[in-house]
Amino acid sequence: MNFEAAATPEAAIDRLERLYEAARTALRGDLQRFFETGEAPKTADRERYRYPMLRVTYEPAKLPEATRRGYAKFAAPGVYSTTVTQPAEFRAYLLDQLRPLAMEYGALIETGVSNQEIPYPYALEGGDELGRGKATAAELARHFPTPLLALVGDEVADGSYELVEGEPRPLALFDAVRVDYSLRRLVHYTGTDWRAVQPWVLLTNYHRYVDQFVRLGLAEIEAGTAEALVAPGGIRIDRDGVDVSAAERVMSAPWHRFQMPAYHLIRKGGDGVTLVNIGVGPSNAKNITDHLAVLRPNCWLMVGHCGGLRQTQIIGDYVLAHAYLRQDHILDELVPPEVPIPALAEVQVALQQAAAEITGEKGDRLKQRLRTGTVVTQDDRNWELQWTKERRRINLSRAIAVDMESGTIAAQGYRLRVPYGTLLCVSDKPLHGEIKLPGAANAFYERAVGEHLRIGLAALGKLKEAGSAIHSRKLRSFDEPPFR
Repeated sequence: MNFEAAATPEAAIDRLERLYEAARTALRGDLQRFFETGEAPKTADRERYRYPMLRVTYEPAKLPEATRRGYAKFAAPGVYSTTVTQPAEFRAYLLDQLRPLAMEYGALIETGVSNQEIPYPYALEGGDELGRGKATAAELARHFPTPLLALVGDEVADGSYELVEGEPRPLALFDAVRVDYSLRRLVHYTGTDWRAVQPWVLLTNYHRYVDQFVRLGLAEIEAGTAEALVAPGGIRIDRDGVDVSAAERVMSAPWHRFQMPAYHLIRKGGDGVTLVNIGVGPSNAKNITDHLAVLRPNCWLMVGHCGGLRQTQIIGDYVLAHAYLRQDHILDELVPPEVPIPALAEVQVALQQAAAEITGEKGDRLKQRLRTGTVVTQDDRNWELQWTKERRRINLSRAIAVDMESGTIAAQGYRLRVPYGTLLCVSDKPLHGEIKLPGAANAFYERAVGEHLRIGLAALGKLKEAGSAIHSRKLRSFDEPPFR
């Protein structure tokens, strides 16, 4: 490995970009040659297809001043490293992590070439696959590096990795191959380029929230507070494209082809909002957050529907989750149910303040509409059919609402160090005979969905104002990698 010390974090990322582009260009060039002539790369050629590596060394002369920041901190002196993909796209994130390490800790930053090969599919972009149809996957796998699941994992995030004496500690939660794996999965599931994903994320379980998001997004573009709206299938509406047919063009996007379609409201300064319709169930919730996490979003919030469990609740009321009874089971081995998932104060306050502002309610009137408490997250949509079995756990938990995603999303935020929160809207009361009927449901949707979505957007605005404070130390383990 040919490591070079960098004078500044900026210089380090500049070299990472050059190394990555050289490796990717070499791989693409040899792929093209193989497609055209059948000439396979030699061993020396494959040595050029390697991810760049970022290495940071901390050898303290004295202890740094204490910081309340929840990231860019060293757990112990030593050498830390990670492989890096797409450094130009992740430049702002990398600088945000490296600058405090250099300025406050005096860390030495080095860059070089790793031993980790770039799998050939990750050198290709959607729509420009070289030599389409000219070679089979089996033929390519004989001569070029392929994605190997044995090399892709979350051992660092899950705390299951083994420190080897004399080897560097992990610098980040995810290495290059793990990131590249998820970037391609995001394109597959959402129908949009991963580069369009914004740092503030809303997750919902109902398509009507998309309708409202599109309307609000187009209004922002027209008002000049947003630059563009990106929809599945490559549709992009900017200021020049806002007209009476804009909403129709966005909603006619081929979203139904994708399992979890995403819509991205792009604002200046990189502070836009992404809405993903994740559908129903904890499997979808885990799937999309596994992949969104590699982009290191500032926050994700669940804004969807739930069943109210208390007689005093009214359809259209809100539930602000303070705790979760996790009966989704999908994360039981990674984050056992007995591990508490703490509410994050900054997120809770932002959601409550946003609800007060958008609804116009205060004091007791706000408490009547916005109830805080425990949400049960189930993996069985027809849990009501097991009522005699479920009633005791619901009673013991003092739960006030039930859904199929929120507990999973919160546990994933805790596990993958992404600030999280949940604001649900009561759409039915299954224990009290108020079930979803077409007429009542449509009236509820027209009234409640728009207001609910505006609350979620307003809460994200407040969290943006809070800055780095939202990256809570509650999410860090005692031997955490320096990067958030």
